[in-house]
Amino acid sequence: MGENCPTLNSTVSEIEMAETITPKNESELTDAVKTALADKTPLAISGADTKGGLGHPVLAKASLSLGAHSGITYYEPDELVMEASSGTPLSEIDAALLEHNQQLAFEPPDFGPLFGAGPDLGTIGGVYSCNLSGPRRPFAGAARDHILAIRCVSGRGEVFVSGGRVVKNVTGYDMSKLVTGSYGTLAVLSQVTFKVLPRARSARTILVFGQKPDEALGEYGLALEGLWEISGAAYLEAKGAARSGVDYVSRSGRAVTAMRLEGAPGAVAERAAGLRKTLSEFSETEELHTHNSQIFWREIADGSLLPNHDDTLLPKHDGQSSETLWRFSMPPGEVMLVIDRILRRYRGEVQLDWAGGIAWLALDAPIDGESITSMAERMRRYAVPTGGNITLFRASEDVRSEVDVFHPEPAPLAALSKRIKNNFDPEHILNPGRMFKGV
Repeated sequence: MGENCPTLNSTVSEIEMAETITPKNESELTDAVKTALADKTPLAISGADTKGGLGHPVLAKASLSLGAHSGITYYEPDELVMEASSGTPLSEIDAALLEHNQQLAFEPPDFGPLFGAGPDLGTIGGVYSCNLSGPRRPFAGAARDHILAIRCVSGRGEVFVSGGRVVKNVTGYDMSKLVTGSYGTLAVLSQVTFKVLPRARSARTILVFGQKPDEALGEYGLALEGLWEISGAAYLEAKGAARSGVDYVSRSGRAVTAMRLEGAPGAVAERAAGLRKTLSEFSETEELHTHNSQIFWREIADGSLLPNHDDTLLPKHDGQSSETLWRFSMPPGEVMLVIDRILRRYRGEVQLDWAGGIAWLALDAPIDGESITSMAERMRRYAVPTGGNITLFRASEDVRSEVDVFHPEPAPLAALSKRIKNNFDPEHILNPGRMFKGV
């Protein structure tokens, strides 16, 4: 272990002084949690800490990093099942899958650079702890839909298991779905078992230039109603398109509407020709083939085309962040109605993904002396009638300390969340307050 990392025989006072605890296996992980529990020492849980800027800042005396608890423990390509320790780098998993022409179908994003960390550092445990999914989410399901089993250590210092390597073995309460997306506030993931799927042999992306967001949404609807079987649908304003590493996108000088098709080469080429012919009735079109499609959709998944993507420190203005990044999740037919109301008051840039199911909105600082809290409350009032939610995805630590990062839960659901937290982590030692204050 590192110079500042205690051994598992360390005293409580040593752990309080430690910067990072790095267990190398489940036994060490369990001992670390038990030791923290004995002294009621809050722990900041992470894999490679690539998403430390997502959620409220965690006030903890020590960090528990799973990066050393790594390795693929089971992989049967014919069974389409993989199992890995939670600290296993996603890059290692992708490399193993690529050897067998397989993939994680939900296309997990790499948000490391978005939060000031390096690329290709994220772990499989981080993906499932945050339930992160990329552009294929509406068509292939979320990360949560692909998990088969978990091994975890609860805030009680107890190991528990949920699920199995095959779906027919899963009985009782599916705790894996509950823990997935809980941001390490309920339990520390030790091991995950998940489904993998074959990788498409070919991909093409149809680009439509110069459209407005509401026009793009209409074209998504047209494509979804047809026989083209799209597997990605995104929209970029001209500023976002200019950030792309794909020339057809960056040099267009216009907004770009993109739709992806995947499958066998012949079938993809035929579907792409039909979709492009249909979309060419609305505006000029272009087509990306497999290589450029892969680059472009990786950019969309990772947020690489968002403003200030690789800034490690957000610019400041009058003591607060001059840019905040928000993620809107609501029905595609409602999302632009909400965003249009917001953009009548604030300046910002829009990107769409998931065929309009999510929108990214990068906003400048509030105007006329309005607080960031009032700004957030205003936007969320606009979203409530749609049944959607708004997450403050990226902001300075000061702003994230002040504002509700995740959309506030209705009172009955908030009460249920507290009961679940108290059951799994009665002393609130695991990522306390990361999702909701006081939980």
